[in-house]
Amino acid sequence: MNGFNSVEAEYIRMHHRHHPAENQCSSALVKHIKAPVHLVWSLVRRFDQPQKYKPFVSRCVVRGNLQIGSLREVDVKSGLPATTSTERLEHLDDEEHVLSVRIVGGDHRLRNYSSTISVHPEVIDGRPGTLVIESFVVDVPDGNTKDETCYFVEALIKCNLKSLADVSVRLAVQGRTEPIDRM
Repeated sequence: MNGFNSVEAEYIRMHHRHHPAENQCSSALVKHIKAPVHLVWSLVRRFDQPQKYKPFVSRCVVRGNLQIGSLREVDVKSGLPATTSTERLEHLDDEEHVLSVRIVGGDHRLRNYSSTISVHPEVIDGRPGTLVIESFVVDVPDGNTKDETCYFVEALIKCNLKSLADVSVRLAVQGRTEPIDRM
């Protein structure tokens, strides 16, 4: 796979299968985080609290119990071409550390958007670290190219992954070893 090492490519093959149609774009991004996998996963798995690491989310309200099919209403901070997003939890696997979300509504141009994020243990500089992979597929809006659409979504995901790394490393340095949802 283009630009991915063999371990990353295998995880992408296992957990990140998107089948983009002609009018869609798809991509996968990788981030290596110097924090243990259980700590990173405890942030990622919180479908009800994406604002813990996603800098563009100002508020999130989940309807019903936290389970597959649950919906969350996300308020987006100003500066983006949206104010709200309605998202459905498609998949949550605490054994394999995989979360999938689909956008089902909102005042934005991300139609048929679906993303998967997976979290894997690795060793970085001799210490426990985490490999995070996030992939997506989305319709290309009228008036945009595939490249423009992918570039925009990748920029958002890169911001989220950088923030996830910053928050995770900060918690690891503070000696937080228990999962974040116990806080």
